[in-house]
Amino acid sequence: MAEAHQARVQSVIEDMVQKLERDHIRKMQGRMFKCSAECCEHSTDSMSQVHHCIDRCHTPLAQAQGLVTSELEKFQDRLSRCTMHCNDKAKDLFDSGDKEPAVRALMESCVGSCVDDHVNLIPSMTRRLKDNLDSIPQ
Repeated sequence: MAEAHQARVQSVIEDMVQKLERDHIRKMQGRMFKCSAECCEHSTDSMSQVHHCIDRCHTPLAQAQGLVTSELEKFQDRLSRCTMHCNDKAKDLFDSGDKEPAVRALMESCVGSCVDDHVNLIPSMTRRLKDNLDSIPQ
């Protein structure tokens, strides 16, 4: 993918992840640490019970991180498939005898469309992630 297109996608994704981290993940981290500290205050519990308690505290955050990672992987896979399709079209055009400038122009246009389409998916992906993060039991 051309550097400008890649930088655009990366910027939009980083912005989304930062907002999710600030508005959702960070609060979950705070609850996890408070919960874990409370587990350590149970002086009559065994070491195993305290560890089990701490593990329970970490579960919601681990689920949240898994959700975000999974969603980003799916997004990246879809974008990669789209750009691979562009590569195939460019190769077919080149193999049929078209000149390099025409192939480059097709490739640039095709990849640009992929990026536009996928950047336009980010708001709905963000809403879905927020809804899923909000539904994780604390």
